[in-house]
Formats: sequence, structure tokens, C-alpha cells
Amino acid sequence: MLYELALRWMHVVGATVLLGTGAGIAFFMLMAHRTRDARLIAHTAGVVVVADTLFTASAVVVQPITGYLLARELGWDLTEPWIALSLILYGITGLFWLPVVWIQIRLRDLARVAVATDTDLPPRYFFLFRIWFACGFPAFFAVAAILWLMLARPVFEWF
Repeated sequence: MLYELALRWMHVVGATVLLGTGAGIAFFMLMAHRTRDARLIAHTAGVVVVADTLFTASAVVVQPITGYLLARELGWDLTEPWIALSLILYGITGLFWLPVVWIQIRLRDLARVAVATDTDLPPRYFFLFRIWFACGFPAFFAVAAILWLMLARPVFEWF
């Protein structure tokens, strides 16, 4: 019983870290971007890269482990539709998150160069930011859908 409770707790904390850190990172990056101040963007993006590394990446690793152990402990089959759909959405989230991490690093570096050379942010920064922004929506909604599936555990058939 204690083992199951610990797994549930770790899984829920991991899910909230994914959703909360993702939303927080998006908010702070967007607010910094809107200023067009290279110094502020460089600083914020630097913090975002660290936060993504510490929090999001940790949760990305913990979630499938605790999810698998929890499913095994509770006797749930990983092919149950709500679990399988969660895993598919998790994969989709990863497909959008990985480029976002790389883009955040590039945005930080481009802003740092603009600060160091006392120039405006280059067009490449704005191009990458648009991609970063667009990738955030499917990743966020996929995580939100996973949370709903986790809580509702709906019964449905694939076909």
C-alpha cells in the first residue's frame, strides 16, 4: 500500500512538474520576447534552459518509469486504450519538446551575441522564436490531455 501511494505521488508530482514547468517556461519566454530587449531575453532564456534541464528533463525520465511501475502494481495492461493513448501523446509531446530545447538554447545564444556586440536581435532569432512558440501548443495540449486521461481513465475501444 505504501509502495503504491509513493508511486502515485511521484507520478502525479512528475505530471504537475511537466505541465507547470512547461507553462511557466512558456510564459516567461514570451514575456521576455515581447520586450525585444536582448539582455532580458538572454537572461530569461538562460534561466529557462536551466529549468528545462533540471525540472522538465527529470520529469520526462520519471514519468514513464513511475507510470510503468504503477500500472504493473495495479494490474493495468499497458495496451488499455487510455494508457496506450497516453503513451502516444507522450511520444508526440517529446517530438515537440526536443526541438524546443534546442531552440531555447539557440535563442539564448543569439540574444547573448546581440548583447555582446551591442546589436539588435537577428532575424534568425525571430524565425526560431516563431517555431518555438508554435511547438509549444501541441506539446502543452498533449500533456493536458494525458492528465485528463490519467484522472478520468475513460473506457473506450480503439475500433
